[in-house]
Amino acid sequence: MKKTQIDSFNIIGIKARTTNANMQAAKDIPALWGKFMSDDVLSKINHKQNNDVYAIYTNYESDFTEAYDIIIGCKVDQLKDIPEDMIGIQIAKGNYEAFSAEGKLEDNIVYNKWMEIWNNTDLDRKYEADFEVYPADVDQQKETEVKIYISTE
Repeated sequence: MKKTQIDSFNIIGIKARTTNANMQAAKDIPALWGKFMSDDVLSKINHKQNNDVYAIYTNYESDFTEAYDIIIGCKVDQLKDIPEDMIGIQIAKGNYEAFSAEGKLEDNIVYNKWMEIWNNTDLDRKYEADFEVYPADVDQQKETEVKIYISTE
């Protein structure tokens, strides 16, 4: 865990509304990732800064136990030329706690890190925009590092 400040940035991607209640997110999030991959969303996003993929958690109803939006997409230079069926959002500058999930994605490293964050950390969360950053060359079966950023006061 490391305190850091993130400058504002723009994301274009696809969105779903979900909740952690009744394990709904465990269905909705993989389905959105499946759509992102099968529809080759990455290639349709204009003005990308790079091919890293962001998973943004935002528009929280209250906290992580209530409904929120997940957006999977890429960091872009501008919110222009947003493809049909996608959205563009700006993530505000703010304070974050940075975490790192290391290992193989197929070993649920990201989910396990979130469980650790929820159960073993005492963060003063803002519930504005939390996000994960997946490297462009990520592979389910190879060692990788996924950065997780939690918005804080």
